[in-house]
Amino acid sequence: MRVLLLTPLFQPEPNHLKGLAFARELVRRGHDVEVLTGFPHYPAGKVYPGYRIRPWMREILDGVPVTRVMMYPSHDRSAVRRTAGYLSLAGTAALLGPPLVARPDVVHVYQGPATLAWPAMVFRMMFGTPYVLDVQDMWPESVTVTGMLPLPGVSAVLGAWSKATYRLARKIIVLSNGYKKCLEARGVPEKKIEVVYNWCDERSLPGETDGEGSDPFGLAGRFNVVYSGNFGALQALGGVLDAAFLIEEKRPDIRFVFVGDGVEESALKKKADGRGQKNVLFIPRQAPESLGRITARADVLLVHLKDDPLARMGIPQKTQASLAAGKPVLLAIRGSAAELAARAGGAWTCRPEDPAALAEAVLGLASLSWNERETMGRRNAEFYRKELAFSIGVGRMTAVFEEAAVRPRRKEGGR
Repeated sequence: MRVLLLTPLFQPEPNHLKGLAFARELVRRGHDVEVLTGFPHYPAGKVYPGYRIRPWMREILDGVPVTRVMMYPSHDRSAVRRTAGYLSLAGTAALLGPPLVARPDVVHVYQGPATLAWPAMVFRMMFGTPYVLDVQDMWPESVTVTGMLPLPGVSAVLGAWSKATYRLARKIIVLSNGYKKCLEARGVPEKKIEVVYNWCDERSLPGETDGEGSDPFGLAGRFNVVYSGNFGALQALGGVLDAAFLIEEKRPDIRFVFVGDGVEESALKKKADGRGQKNVLFIPRQAPESLGRITARADVLLVHLKDDPLARMGIPQKTQASLAAGKPVLLAIRGSAAELAARAGGAWTCRPEDPAALAEAVLGLASLSWNERETMGRRNAEFYRKELAFSIGVGRMTAVFEEAAVRPRRKEGGR
């Protein structure tokens, strides 16, 4: 089967979920794979050294052919520039993709931006090639709820466009049952939708000896509650600082460790410094192997999100990474992520955006014995291996591709 991966990001851009490792595994399983994407520029919005924007270029990465088409690189907070980035990639991929890449049996659309279905629709129209829509962000909510595009009428336009992309897709992959229920409520037939949980970057998981040896951040000898990821508005990490403040006098041995960066980073540091909090540590974003050494010294891994309908539907990727790490997990989140973690048997939940509830949960976990927390972590890791691991997810994705590539006897579309 010839698979075209249509994606907004690809290596050398970091930590892309269904990127080069995914493509290589599909090749290993006997499929011909080609990638259609833009020029690498994430997360700074600047084109990487060794690349320059031009109409198109081809390269081979670890045996996988990659075709890059010109686009406007932007990942800042400007709605106009971000929109230009989404539309330019979709437009040039729709125009240049069909003549540049080999005709595929199925197109996988990583959504991401809903605009990326546009070139897949062109392949469908020109060659009859079916496409699988992999819904990673729910549109229009992902841009309207966050305030990225507050213009009147945007929600209705994006909603109509999204319904068209759902109708024309042969199959739709979603990352949670919450997303599936949302699409069903919008009229998408249940049989068209498949839930395939995301996996994590398994290179970042702690090894057997990662908790030993050097300790550059001074994590040993403390009870470490570790948050790793983006410091953005959706993560609402100011509430985590408030929880740490409530705990500091009661349990000075408990420390909250923030690993990563983002638009809220400076505000968070200023807030912690202004209150003189000694139980908070900020560590810059780490390479996967370094992150594994930090995770190995964690006592609890924290997943925290703003409480809104979009967050309740989705499952942040750090949920899978936390479970896989074999540590107790604390989720200050409602909905699909909490439901998934509950199945693992080694996670606690508390009300999101409630510092008192978070503080109480952390104190409760700290009061457990080492053996109790070890059992929780072991259950989480076992659940990940059986239900969420990379090999499991790729197998499920492949099954969807194979089903989509079979031409139906009756005309597709609609119900």
